[in-house]
Amino acid sequence: MRPEILFPLFTETSRLQGVGPRLSKLLETVAGPHIVDLLWLLPSGVIDRRFSPQIADAPHGVVCTITVNVVEHRAPPNRRRPYVVLCSDESGMLELIFFNAKGDYLMQLLPLGTTRVVSGKVEHYNNSYQMPHPDHMITPDQVEGIQALEPIYPLTQGLLPKILRRTIDGAIARLPMMPEWSDTALLAREGWPPWNESLRVAHAPATHEALSLLAPTRRRLAYDELLANQLALAMVRQHQKRRKGRSIECDGALFERAEKALPYQLTGAQRMALAEISADMAESARMLRLLQGDVGSGKTIVAFLAMLGAIEAGYQTALMAPTEILARQHFQTISPLAEALGLRIAVLTGRDKGRAREALLADLAAGEIHVLVGTHALFQQDVNFHDLAFAVVDEQHRFGVHQRVAFSDKGAGIDMLVMTATPIPRTLAMTAYGDLDVSRLTEKPPGRQPITTRAIPASRLDEVVAAVGRSVENGARAYWVCPLVEESELIDAAAAEERHHHLATIFGPRVGLVHGRMKPTEKDAVMEAFKSGEIDILVATTVIEVGVDVPEATIMVIEHAERFGLAQLHQLRGRVGRGVSASSCLLLYHTPLGETARARLKVLRETEDGFRIAEEDLRLRGSGEVLGTRQSGLPSFRVADLTVHGDLLEIARDDARLILNRDPDLVSERGQALRVLLYLFERDAAVQFLKSG
Repeated sequence: MRPEILFPLFTETSRLQGVGPRLSKLLETVAGPHIVDLLWLLPSGVIDRRFSPQIADAPHGVVCTITVNVVEHRAPPNRRRPYVVLCSDESGMLELIFFNAKGDYLMQLLPLGTTRVVSGKVEHYNNSYQMPHPDHMITPDQVEGIQALEPIYPLTQGLLPKILRRTIDGAIARLPMMPEWSDTALLAREGWPPWNESLRVAHAPATHEALSLLAPTRRRLAYDELLANQLALAMVRQHQKRRKGRSIECDGALFERAEKALPYQLTGAQRMALAEISADMAESARMLRLLQGDVGSGKTIVAFLAMLGAIEAGYQTALMAPTEILARQHFQTISPLAEALGLRIAVLTGRDKGRAREALLADLAAGEIHVLVGTHALFQQDVNFHDLAFAVVDEQHRFGVHQRVAFSDKGAGIDMLVMTATPIPRTLAMTAYGDLDVSRLTEKPPGRQPITTRAIPASRLDEVVAAVGRSVENGARAYWVCPLVEESELIDAAAAEERHHHLATIFGPRVGLVHGRMKPTEKDAVMEAFKSGEIDILVATTVIEVGVDVPEATIMVIEHAERFGLAQLHQLRGRVGRGVSASSCLLLYHTPLGETARARLKVLRETEDGFRIAEEDLRLRGSGEVLGTRQSGLPSFRVADLTVHGDLLEIARDDARLILNRDPDLVSERGQALRVLLYLFERDAAVQFLKSG
């Protein structure tokens, strides 16, 4: 249950005075449906109204607050001309300009012969001083009501700054006095004010410095959000660790046979990861480990070799992937080795139906299947293992923490290995995977060739098409990725179809097409044709971003490369360079290039190190955009910015661990305050893991 103290904040914005259905819709667009959402809508800048020159000294394009006398009203002859109110002071004349104005209203607001204080941006036009649509027009005795530094908020069409400001003031007025959940020694050391005061100051900065993300008030608010995140993850971890695991140890005979059957040597990083996994499996506590490996670093084989320990001890194992293509590809990668060891491996996806599915599930329940590979279908209710002890989740950022927990319920004390081919910056990894131990694969398997990366303007498209044609004639295979357009699958597909048609007129039927709107069976058939060499050029949207493995493909063309994030470009590039032949990646961009896009392409040309690329991506785009948090299950923050507040994340993680060591069920006075914090930042799902209350 949400604590009663938060009830006033988690009601609809329509409860605020002056907020009707139309305004509440606009507020939901810009902030969210609840009053608490308005609290997190912090100003992005300030308008400084302290500058009060005489008219003749008012510079062009600067916000000025000027005391004037109202001299004349000039009504326009037609609606296309503005209404002008002429004002003066001893230095000169100022024209107040109004389009589509009501003369009666302006006459009331600015009566002839009166003194008024007007505030707005001054413009010099045709040797006259003008102030179009002043922000404030008040009597001298109302000047105190003008904020010297007025916050600027993000807006949406139809929402006026004054109305948003008034509504946010109404939300702040409903703030209950929060209990103190942060460590008093930390507050003293950092010089942070109480939470309520921090929020009020953040919404009404008295200086430009107060607006900075490094200001004490902003750091205080960011820390509280990061503490809620780290505490929630630590509680999930504590809950998982409390559930008894099982110690799995074996003599490693299966592993030795598998290693001898491999056509290549394991890298040092692979051996290190396997040693860490084996040590975890031998413990009586459950394993919760993240295996982070760059594109092509050999994660799948590490996962399979790790499974062998559990299989040798008499248990079953499972591997879950986010898409059918990826699940079937893992199955194909592992099958030859599994069969050579005499193990039974099966694949289960949403596409499997009828008697074949029933037979597979019966064999699974009887313990006759050693390795089950599949999609979300693996944690459906009717899927029952005989004795599942080791589970692997691939591309974890496509799943949430709770799906991971649901999967782990398929057996008793399951050891869980989570894999991602998306190198994640350390700070992001801590916020998304703070409940996991981490192993990193930082080397590529031996024999892999470096990828030559070039950025080419789109005006040279014909040259690129010709070059791809020459390579294909010499036996190469190429991916041609079409741009992402406003996250719209429909427009993405149209762009891909258009390029496919263009290339097919040049190269004929040896050009294939795959996009997100195709049926899984159609996609699989095209991918199979590309793998087997029936198709030489595969035109695709970003559906081929993750996991597709065609070692013969050596060319990657990415159109509109400037529209992609760095991590995604790196993922796409990783589809080539998987065999022994030299590969190239051509980034087609449209000019003019923005500064960030230029920096992105430069980094990509300079390095293939996914971990360095991930850190650069975070620096260039900010934490909210990396991996596209909405789609990826990564947490998005309302106040904290990991590019600025990374140091606070470390403190929050240590604090969360200390809190749960001292007060695992949050029953102390501070523990109760921390429960309020978890609900305030909507991390309340973690509270269900507490033993009491």
